[in-house]
Amino acid sequence: MTLSLFDTAAPHEEASRLTAFSGNRLDRDAEHRGDDCIETALQHPGAHVLVSAAGKLVLKHDEQVLDALFAPHELAGLHPQMDTLILLGYRPNGEPRLAVNVALQTEELATHFKITEARSAFRDGLLDEETLGEVAQALSLLHWNAANRFCGKCGTATESRLGGYKRICPACGHMMFPRTDPVVIMLTVDVARDRVLLGRSHHFTPGMYSTLAGFLEPGETIEDAVRRETLEESGIRVGRVRYHASQPWPMPHSLMIGCFAEALSEEISVDTQELADCRWFTRSEVETMLDADPASEGPFAPPGGAIAHRLMRDWVDWPR
Repeated sequence: MTLSLFDTAAPHEEASRLTAFSGNRLDRDAEHRGDDCIETALQHPGAHVLVSAAGKLVLKHDEQVLDALFAPHELAGLHPQMDTLILLGYRPNGEPRLAVNVALQTEELATHFKITEARSAFRDGLLDEETLGEVAQALSLLHWNAANRFCGKCGTATESRLGGYKRICPACGHMMFPRTDPVVIMLTVDVARDRVLLGRSHHFTPGMYSTLAGFLEPGETIEDAVRRETLEESGIRVGRVRYHASQPWPMPHSLMIGCFAEALSEEISVDTQELADCRWFTRSEVETMLDADPASEGPFAPPGGAIAHRLMRDWVDWPR
């Protein structure tokens, strides 16, 4: 009997490890932190800080070598906003990792540092996988803390606790904890015809096609979100749904939940508000897209490291 991708765990036991931003190995120890955890961490001789300016990552550079880690004393000229300091956690050797926003504008910083977005950092291979994973955590937590400076119940200014892993309202006692926004991203497979459904968002680079995606809604399962989003965007009905991999996505603090979806229909009806195009691609076409140069006219796939690329690649490589 021939097994389809919905009947086996191949070709990877844990495909999430092959996605960008998944290399974080910090011990967060969020439930055992004292009120002085940031001060204590800064005093450690191995402490290093990730720096963000206007939501972008600040990198030191020495000729061609880029470095995202700043020693505490290197922050002095950057005007760090010390009230935004976050303790991310500890590397296996005990070295603390922190993150902070700085007050300098990116234009000023660009004269001495490289300023980059998280997406560019992984796409251009600027950092190793472990540091890139820490960057995802840092940017997500900095954004969450900045977005929750005031109590949603009474409007009072909130206070940071647990090194940035909790905010509390001193007036009404309301507590807030870091959030992650779940997004389903799915490769819809027409098993009988050996083809997959791919689309183009209006903001994509010309020539790039990717898997469909959308936010999980309250009161909805992952499987039903896959079915709903696929139907809404393409008109294709979905049956079985199989989880495959996930990816932290710090734009600003999402978790991409990658699935394979079994197509039950084949006639496409594109939602033109969501997509510029949507169509079926054969296995050979997807193979060509995965190897295509993004500088070409296309069609080509998202860059390696993106979970959409992982879904496409693993479908192509599936034992048949």
